[in-house]
Amino acid sequence: MGVRPRSGRGTDVRLGRVGDVTDASAVTTAAYRAAVGRFATGITVVTTALDGVDHAMTASAFTSVSLDPLLVLVCVEREARFAEAVLTTGQWGVSVLGASSRGVSEWLATRGRPLHGQLDRVPHTTGPHTGAALLTASLATLECRTTDVREAGDHSIVVGEVLAVSTVPTEEGALLYYRGRYHTLGGVEAVRRT
Repeated sequence: MGVRPRSGRGTDVRLGRVGDVTDASAVTTAAYRAAVGRFATGITVVTTALDGVDHAMTASAFTSVSLDPLLVLVCVEREARFAEAVLTTGQWGVSVLGASSRGVSEWLATRGRPLHGQLDRVPHTTGPHTGAALLTASLATLECRTTDVREAGDHSIVVGEVLAVSTVPTEEGALLYYRGRYHTLGGVEAVRRT
């Protein structure tokens, strides 16, 4: 692998591509978003229940952390009302969205939507371990208990121990987010045809 200059034109030796390399002091929010937007992510809905009220948010910043113990993490914007709720309860659910759940993802990513009743039009059950809403149409669900929280810029990194998991037997593909747009990853049938 070649050494990149700090600014100017850089070459990715392995791919043979030439692109602009920007010094960190000159990186704009738009340039940063364009770069990280090229990392395709799955879409989840993270939920918790505080004082009998369901809180939910769409999240692409979710990942597995450890197998021993079983840990996952989600990044939560500190200014969002969901942050206070999940940090207070210390328990939450994760619903991994399939290709047919774009509308749900968009709705739960809408800023300023009403808190009360936000899940009324989203079929869900209540997780027995956390009391958090788990979306019925999900590809998989996890219930988690917070074990660590780290502040990182304008977000909190919330790490949770996995208390329960459920997967749904389906051939539906995944809902993805890439370059600022929703995409779908083909299901089992699409793989079999190729």
